[in-house]
Amino acid sequence: MTMSEPSILIADDEPDTLKYLGMNLKARDYKVVLASDGTEALKLFRDRPINLVMLDVMMPGPDGFQVCKRIRQESDVPIIMLTAKATEADVVKAFDCGADDYLTKPFGVGELLARVGGALRRGPAEAGLNGKTIVFRDVVVDLPARRVWRGGKAVDLTPTELSILSLLIRNKDRVLTHRYILESVWGSEYSGEKEYVRAYIYRLRRKLERNPDKPDHIVNVSGVGYMFVTDERPVGT
Repeated sequence: MTMSEPSILIADDEPDTLKYLGMNLKARDYKVVLASDGTEALKLFRDRPINLVMLDVMMPGPDGFQVCKRIRQESDVPIIMLTAKATEADVVKAFDCGADDYLTKPFGVGELLARVGGALRRGPAEAGLNGKTIVFRDVVVDLPARRVWRGGKAVDLTPTELSILSLLIRNKDRVLTHRYILESVWGSEYSGEKEYVRAYIYRLRRKLERNPDKPDHIVNVSGVGYMFVTDERPVGT
């Protein structure tokens, strides 16, 4: 497999959906691996190199959310959820499982290719911070090493969560608009997806803030976006 032929694992129990996705992605020179249930998806993922995973939410065996959680325990590979509904609660649940994106059925070829291309372009969280480990309150952030601790215990953050946290910290005390965050982390084609930012900020606050409902550091600027406020300092100062 070459860099021009990323391998995409698609899991869905609807044959027509698998055919539609497989046909359109193969036509764009993607290598496609198909699974009809969650158990098969996990086996295929562990058997070969995969660059992107697409998971139907409702499928036999482990459902899409369960498969997403298991894959995320083993890999930072981008994951896109396929769902027939996309309420805010569903979006939060998908991101809570470690997903990077979601597609609401039915979707067109243009949206499919944009989401797949965007997911494949996004790499690991940026190093930033000039190699310094940053401390605020009881949280230690080592972004170059992509590790975070709170109260001395490791905090598991997804690649997207790390990217957002890195962006906020590198721009501390500056207001970042929803659009800026979306375009910096997901890409310009996501500039209108404010719910993505809200869902991920909610997750970060739950993991890092003393009181997620009254955050001290990841604060909302009403109608504009978010700002990281901290007395952070390099370790040893």
